[in-house]
Amino acid sequence: MNTSDSRMKSYQDLIVWRKGIDLVEEIYSLTMYLPNSEKYGLIPQMRRSAISIPANIAEGWGRKSTGNFIQYLNISSGSLAELMTQLEIVKRLKLVEISEITKSESLGIEISKMLFVLIKNLEKRARV
Repeated sequence: MNTSDSRMKSYQDLIVWRKGIDLVEEIYSLTMYLPNSEKYGLIPQMRRSAISIPANIAEGWGRKSTGNFIQYLNISSGSLAELMTQLEIVKRLKLVEISEITKSESLGIEISKMLFVLIKNLEKRARV
């Protein structure tokens, strides 16, 4: 990935990475309200899934090749799908109030769209 001709100096300049960090904060807050019985179940799984989203964006950026970056963005997208599934489980099991989940779900949808567009644009650029 050639970043010399780009204004992006770091993965931290990517809005999708920043939104991913926001989602991590939301998930950590949300999981504090989950019952203690989820201490070894949903809580660590949700936190790991959330952390994986911006972490894979950063790792892919650090690999310095477009192909690797796309691969890690796809991994990030998979972690997001996993997290969205976990949020649905929390909702269906009524482990927290639905209003507590809304912001996390909205951020997840926004990040999903951003990842999709970024991946498609990178793939298009890689073919040129």
